[in-house]
Amino acid sequence: MDADRIRTLFLEFMAENGHVIIPRAPLVPADDPSTLFTGSGMQPLLPYLLGAEHPAGQRLADSQTCLRAQDIEEVGDNRHTTFFEMLGNWSLGDYFKREQIRQVWTFLTDRVGLDPERIYVTCFIGDEAHGIGKDTEAAAIWTELFTAAGISAGTAEVGTEEHAAAVGTGGARIAFYGKKNWWCRGGSAEHMPVGEPGGPDSEMFYLFPEVEHDPAYGEHCHQNCDCGRFIEIGNSVFMEYRRTADGFEPLPRRNVDFGGGLARIAAASMGTSDVFRISLLWPIVARLEELSGKSYEEATASMRIVADHLRGATFLAADGVRPSNKAQGYVMRRLVRRAVRYAFDLGLEQDFLPRIVPTVVGIYEHSYPELHRHEAEIVAVLVKEEKAFRRSLTKGLKQLRGLRRTGATGSDLFTLHDTFGFPVELSTEEAGRSGVTLSVDWQAEFDAAMEDQRLRSRGASVMHP
Repeated sequence: MDADRIRTLFLEFMAENGHVIIPRAPLVPADDPSTLFTGSGMQPLLPYLLGAEHPAGQRLADSQTCLRAQDIEEVGDNRHTTFFEMLGNWSLGDYFKREQIRQVWTFLTDRVGLDPERIYVTCFIGDEAHGIGKDTEAAAIWTELFTAAGISAGTAEVGTEEHAAAVGTGGARIAFYGKKNWWCRGGSAEHMPVGEPGGPDSEMFYLFPEVEHDPAYGEHCHQNCDCGRFIEIGNSVFMEYRRTADGFEPLPRRNVDFGGGLARIAAASMGTSDVFRISLLWPIVARLEELSGKSYEEATASMRIVADHLRGATFLAADGVRPSNKAQGYVMRRLVRRAVRYAFDLGLEQDFLPRIVPTVVGIYEHSYPELHRHEAEIVAVLVKEEKAFRRSLTKGLKQLRGLRRTGATGSDLFTLHDTFGFPVELSTEEAGRSGVTLSVDWQAEFDAAMEDQRLRSRGASVMHP
């Protein structure tokens, strides 16, 4: 099913169930200096999940654009992207587990049409040390739904991902995990400060039987295995506890927070484990095939990286971010320059962004018309960055590859950064691709060279005001 159609169906379905549809928040959070980007659908709603009253009421839904720079090295496989959309719905002190699980099941199976036989879930196994019980309630609700669909569920208590990989789940439809199925801002119950809310969550996975399990990830496959056979498509968080000095107590107002990956749901609906084949990404890939004369099959990783990074950079430009060497601008610069580098592998050695960005804008012009309104400005911003990097890309690659015999130090990487505009992460990645050995202390050497430049620049500014 077309991803635009799934987004529309979700918002319509949630509206039918009494939710107010709210607009997306910008990719750069307005009032949260603790993070560079909006990295989840829940993030803009956090004040309301923590107790503030939302002006639109207790039932909310949206499709939130997100960017996770920490996933940049993962892009190239069949499911990771830096930019993505999260379909989200929230209950702020209204309904809880039963209604949430049932409505997500209805949306995925009835509205989108996913095969119930390929849906698997996880629940929280409990935390005896903190007096938090096993989430048998969520598991019982899932069991009812599977049974009604004629599916024998079965449960498995695996605890950790390592244990699941070692012993398997016995084909159980419902698997109980520990920390993996506990939500709080601190990541685990023991690290939660007093007063902090948290709770169990229940994740939904879609099975792709054509993907063979990779034993590099353990002897047995399981819901949270990274081999790609199971792909997470959604997660319902049940915020029902608050940390106290003595342990945990029930929250007076329990909340629900759901996030579903639009791209992954769309891929599941098409029966493919490759999210780059969905309607939000495939037109970019097709344009790259046309421009490069290469097929997706022969240049898969490079096309995935270019498509993802340019889509993310386009949305960043639309939200006012500009390439720089600091904060959000540095991430944007890294995305653009990494895209240009991998376009080089496709044989696209001339300015190509003006021929790609309109494709990205065209995909989203109806759902996010701000891209169309700012298209000329977006193109100008990205083309300027492309041209700045193109001038030095070939020379920088030649210099780095010339270090195959001697190896590269942090000072060498600093030269690539300072002279040729290579983000240090791109240099280390390229070193691995080119067979260049890095010195053991390259990071400290790079940092020292960077600090030396700062001191010299500061001295020059004092001498020449």
